[in-house]
Amino acid sequence: MSLPAVVPAPVSIEAGSGAPLRLTSATAVKGDTDAAAALAAIVEARTGLTLATGDGAGIDLRVDAGSGAPESYRIVADEASVVVTGADAAGLFYGVQTLGQLIARDRDGWTIPAVTIEDAPRFAYRGVMLDVARHFHAVETVTAYIDHAASLKFNALHLHLTDDQGWRIQLDARPELTETASGTSVGADPGGFYTKADYRGIVEYAASRHMIVVPEIDMPGHTHAVGLAYPELAEDPSISDHMREIIRDYGGEEPRVGAPYDGMAVGFSSLKIHDEATYDFVADVFGELAAMTPGPYLHFGGDESLSTTDEDFAEFVARASEIIADLGKTPVAWHEAGAATGIADTAVGQYWGFLTPQEGAAEKATAFVDNGAQLILSPADAIYLDMKYPNGPELGLTWANGPTSVERAYSWEPSDVVPGVDDAGILGVEAPLWTETIRTAADIDTMAFPRAAAAAEAAWSPATGASALRTWASFRARVGALGPLWTSMGIGFHPSDEIPWVTE
Repeated sequence: MSLPAVVPAPVSIEAGSGAPLRLTSATAVKGDTDAAAALAAIVEARTGLTLATGDGAGIDLRVDAGSGAPESYRIVADEASVVVTGADAAGLFYGVQTLGQLIARDRDGWTIPAVTIEDAPRFAYRGVMLDVARHFHAVETVTAYIDHAASLKFNALHLHLTDDQGWRIQLDARPELTETASGTSVGADPGGFYTKADYRGIVEYAASRHMIVVPEIDMPGHTHAVGLAYPELAEDPSISDHMREIIRDYGGEEPRVGAPYDGMAVGFSSLKIHDEATYDFVADVFGELAAMTPGPYLHFGGDESLSTTDEDFAEFVARASEIIADLGKTPVAWHEAGAATGIADTAVGQYWGFLTPQEGAAEKATAFVDNGAQLILSPADAIYLDMKYPNGPELGLTWANGPTSVERAYSWEPSDVVPGVDDAGILGVEAPLWTETIRTAADIDTMAFPRAAAAAEAAWSPATGASALRTWASFRARVGALGPLWTSMGIGFHPSDEIPWVTE
């Protein structure tokens, strides 16, 4: 008997020998109220059935705090009933997501196969990132992405809130940021920003799906927009020949002092490192953001600071990371910040280099682990979701060894990326989606799915090769079977020809 398709692959799955449970309008769901509502929504979208409630035979959703590790769950299904037990509320939620994937159609209707699943995550941090600075995306687009990501057991949404092209979060302490620096996007497209109420709504919505929000305010580079609001804090743009090549290849004008920037070049901007007013600004921004963000992480960027000397960069990273640490939050920075010897010892690094590290990236990333912290892995040539597909739409870029196939997005092992960094040094995995070419919710779905599922499996499932399921051959079949479910959820995935998609 073949196993049902589950993504990400569970720790253990065994097919039962009996008949499946048949879903009808008389099938009752009982137990945890929030989990029952989540399951009812999945079932209705997938099958059109409205489940009954109460103590009748059917589906029992439970939390048993002594049943396993955090976020773990167990499913036992047979012809008479289904019992989903989570070690905590998050584990039960993830068990419900798996249960939704088990629902199948046969000639007589809808069924859940007889099966036993034991499951728990490999890594504590499993993230997706959405860049809302290069192109702004409305609250409803963000919440839809939360829904889609949570269905694959992601538990963190990293929002890239600021960049040269725009500032996207309202702050009472610095109102000029959204008043003067939020109106544009790449290609002279409209901008926008989140009010504090918008941001609170995103945070609360994410929490209802057992996700935290990790806000990023990128600095000291990627800060041209800051200079529009506070010119006294920003250095004049520094234009290199390399930046001129990017402008030539991708279009746009050279950045100018006091003018909004809507191109795609990077590395030309910097805050003033030796001005105390800069650190007053950093304290204001992260202090207010910390009060708005219940999750433990605040991301301060630190990447592509090409116009800042190494010494100045190290000074800034040390002071900015300490400001965040003093707020009781864990600083997060892109891996370049590992070169700063004074960085806060709690700071988490985010590695965005290639699967084969280049130009000192591994050493900078390893510095975080040597400092007693951990790494989030985001290898650009595997799980940067904005890279073009080999055979897909015109959306996306190719600089990260692209185009990036679904197979390459899947066929990597986290413990093999940064030499000397094993699971103990890895906090988790995150799949970024940069939006230079991404304008709509449909664009997000197209570029993220199915490759986000590959990242989810790297983050959640046992190590590559640890089971028969953790292979490309297994994954492509399992993810292909999710096509009807994703369609019912409104996920407009890219129908990659690498995947044998199931249709109904």
